[in-house]
Amino acid sequence: MPQPDFVRIASNIAALNALNALSVVNRNLAIAQTRLATGRRINEAADDPAGYAIAIRFEERNEGLKVAKALVGEAKNLLATAESSVNKIKDILIQIRAKAEIGASASTGTEQREKLKSEIQQLQEEINDIANQTKWNNVVLLDGSNTIFTFQTGADKGETTSVNFLTGTGLSSLGAPALDIDYTTLSNSDSTTFEALLGSVSTSIGSVGAVVGNIGAYVARLNFKEDNLAVSQANVEAAWNRIVGADMALEQVNATKFTVLQQTAVAMLAQANLSPQAILTLFR
Repeated sequence: MPQPDFVRIASNIAALNALNALSVVNRNLAIAQTRLATGRRINEAADDPAGYAIAIRFEERNEGLKVAKALVGEAKNLLATAESSVNKIKDILIQIRAKAEIGASASTGTEQREKLKSEIQQLQEEINDIANQTKWNNVVLLDGSNTIFTFQTGADKGETTSVNFLTGTGLSSLGAPALDIDYTTLSNSDSTTFEALLGSVSTSIGSVGAVVGNIGAYVARLNFKEDNLAVSQANVEAAWNRIVGADMALEQVNATKFTVLQQTAVAMLAQANLSPQAILTLFR
């Protein structure tokens, strides 16, 4: 810092020093006030170029994990939709089995079997309707046209989870062919056709139960994935906040300090502007 010479008045060095100090104080006070207003330590790249570059990557990761967590929730909702429909099909199959059991009994008359056949037909058609009409975002879930569902369950490329809840169940769909229910072969005069239906429906109930089990296993897996994403996202946000977030207590201390320094710098600038007038005493 240049030293003032009060006998040379072409330049007021003391005032220039005070003015420079005031400029620095004003700049630092503005930075502290901005940080207090925004809650961020880094408000522009110049505040911390390296930290800003790192923070961008953390911000990218943080948003990716948030979206992935939301998508896992969407995947669980899709599976819940499929599960509710499959459970309803299971309930219908149990009703068909009960009616087939009645029809298989020798105590059941011809007229009653005819009514049972009609009821089984309507129940089978309802199963087909459920299989064809269970949709998620206009994608049919149970008709066999879509068997593998691939969900984005991570923040980066390739972090996906594929779901095929029909695998290993013997069902390509949940309609009549896959469930092996053929009401047209039922005879109102023959209990053996109802008895055969009783066996096939029991097999179908087991297959549908396997579908529900598969869905439950996938949902359980997605629950763990969702929990892991939540923890990862919280950790990434904490790391981002450590870099970008302002220490509010420290910034308040700085703001107070620079406010006081601003006032003293203004006072010293005024005093420095008066000091050269002392040279006028030489001319009296």
